Amino acid sequence: MTRQYLITAALPYANGYLHLGHIAGAYLPADLYARYLRLAGEQVLFVCGSDEHGVAITIRAEQEGKTPQEIVDHYHAANREAFDQFGISFDVYGRTSSPLHHRVAQEWFLDFYRRGLLEERQQLQFYDEQAGMFLPDRYVEGTCPNCGYERARGDQCEQCGAYYDQLALKNPRSLVSGKPPALRPTTHWYFRLSQFQHALEEYIASHQDEWKENVLQQARAWLKQGLQDRAVTRDLRWGVPVPLPNTEGKVLYVWFEALLGYISATQGWACEQGDSDRWQQWWLQSSDRQTYYAAFIGKDNIVFHTLMFPAMLMARGGYILPSNVPAHEFLNLEGQKFSKSRNWSIDLRDALADFPHPHHRDALRYALAMNFPETRDADFTWGDFQARTNNELAAIVGNYANRVIAFIARHFEGKVPVLSEQDREFPARWHAVVANSSGGSSALDAEQFSAEERAMIAALARGAEAIATAYRSFRFRDATSETMNLARAANKFFNDAAPWKSLAENPAQCARTLYTCVQVLRSIAIALAPVAPHLSRSIQQLCGIAQPTTGEFSGATPGPNVWATIPQPLIEQGTLLGQPQRLIEPISDERIALQRAKLGAPAAQLAPHRERISIEEFSRIELRTGRIVSAERVPKSNKLIKLIVNLGSEERQIVAGIGKHYTPDELIGLDVVVVANLAPAQLMGVESNGMLLAANNGERLVIVSPRDEIPPGSVVR
Repeated sequence: MTRQYLITAALPYANGYLHLGHIAGAYLPADLYARYLRLAGEQVLFVCGSDEHGVAITIRAEQEGKTPQEIVDHYHAANREAFDQFGISFDVYGRTSSPLHHRVAQEWFLDFYRRGLLEERQQLQFYDEQAGMFLPDRYVEGTCPNCGYERARGDQCEQCGAYYDQLALKNPRSLVSGKPPALRPTTHWYFRLSQFQHALEEYIASHQDEWKENVLQQARAWLKQGLQDRAVTRDLRWGVPVPLPNTEGKVLYVWFEALLGYISATQGWACEQGDSDRWQQWWLQSSDRQTYYAAFIGKDNIVFHTLMFPAMLMARGGYILPSNVPAHEFLNLEGQKFSKSRNWSIDLRDALADFPHPHHRDALRYALAMNFPETRDADFTWGDFQARTNNELAAIVGNYANRVIAFIARHFEGKVPVLSEQDREFPARWHAVVANSSGGSSALDAEQFSAEERAMIAALARGAEAIATAYRSFRFRDATSETMNLARAANKFFNDAAPWKSLAENPAQCARTLYTCVQVLRSIAIALAPVAPHLSRSIQQLCGIAQPTTGEFSGATPGPNVWATIPQPLIEQGTLLGQPQRLIEPISDERIALQRAKLGAPAAQLAPHRERISIEEFSRIELRTGRIVSAERVPKSNKLIKLIVNLGSEERQIVAGIGKHYTPDELIGLDVVVVANLAPAQLMGVESNGMLLAANNGERLVIVSPRDEIPPGSVVR
């Protein structure tokens, strides 16, 4: 049976610009998932679009003195451009204001109407006599019947989160005229959601072993209360008109028709592909095709995608249901909730303008992915973004790439080393090491490969599998962390193999080491592609790959399984590589201070300048480069880490107070600068013979690390 993956991301509302909380909630995790699956050779369709109806649109139009259509045209274009610049790889991006969407939504309404799934009911609703209009929920404000908050909206209280009928509001007032509204009868149609109570209980229960607990809990809470029939029409002029006689001024409720935006967008895509029926391949059940449908949303949309939309799909009949709804919690900003009214927000378009280099945009993707609110609310800080950019992407990934490419440029004419005659079988036997990576190695492996080579190849094989498992389990933070661990392993291999030594002592071994390093660099680029596609593309180009692959658009057709090649050596000997370059420029304190200032936050306090010293005084300080070969925490201290640092002619034990900012694992293999003539000191009973150079950016210590390849023990002047 053919298997394919349908991915949807919640339709962003076209009444404002997207902020980083939106991106971390649904769109970036969905993109990581889509890119990984494409790299793994899967058939993928990634669907999204703008939600362009509803009261929030009309309110924004009134505020800006524009028509609703002008509002949605502007924000649709702006958000689509921001998505593109940020590398969100939608295959389909539709609009709910399109004529096609109107036809699809009206078709579903009429089908439900004719089959008795809608019930016509007359009810009382607030009416503004001065404005001459029925008042939608967001046009009414009053006192919350649940908590007493005095500025509660007509359908939900922002203070306590309670949902209620607008008539339950105390002391209601119209936001149009400011007057207390009257009550008038009006007619609406209700979807018989209560009829699907049992079917939805079974549906939720069938996914209890695979869905996130926060998703299950919210869906179960609604089911426990008992599902109530839900209005699918409202009195408003901006929206999809109700397709029945004598319904002037009534439109389909946005919750109902916007959910159908995924389907209408797919239908529009199919027409553009020249096959108007192709949408059915993705949305309709089939005996010879299995569609895994992942619906990415934020937690405020859980009930709509676990209960409302599945009920609609069940009611229509023949449609697939979401296989998983991997909802994220909320992302906070510098310890506080996002709030545009308080200027405590980061619009995606502003972040892209302030960090225009594609690799810095990837760094933002990486920082968000490492801190996704997968199971609980998380916090984005500019300090963390800076640290992850400088200390991880630049210092680990970028440093490894530059060391390898620069070394080959200097000693192998910028080409992948050609292996010696005795190593001609090395690439072919690489596969045996991969095959044995999950267990012991064969005698042949031991004979042909060093312990460091076996460890590196095994790390690639196990890492590729671990990352893939994390992606397929919607554990994106784990996937991203495991990806960085591959880069750490690569740096360790380079340090352990020490090609600067074998270059003179054993040139054949040096060539084999650098041949391996290039293969590993390509592997890292593929593993990095879902989270940092621009950086991945640049690294692949450095490796001499003319047509990089980063899990981009596939036309909804399966491609080669590039992911499976991560443990394999595919770069040919003699391939001309790119020029050495710094892939990622560090983010300065000044740029971070500027971002904080935009939030109204004080800039980080820089240490005051001390009294100047003479060159003679400075010359008494002996600074040398070193390489950390081991690291472990000092017992009973959360701050101190005991390091063994290779200083070229000796190994030195140094105790550094960096435990709150670095883990021991990420320090191994790092090149550092050491004060080598410092008098010994005792720290918590452990002797320290030297000091690392580090800078304080106001939030964390950042170790000073040479970027270019330089042997341990070199004098720093």
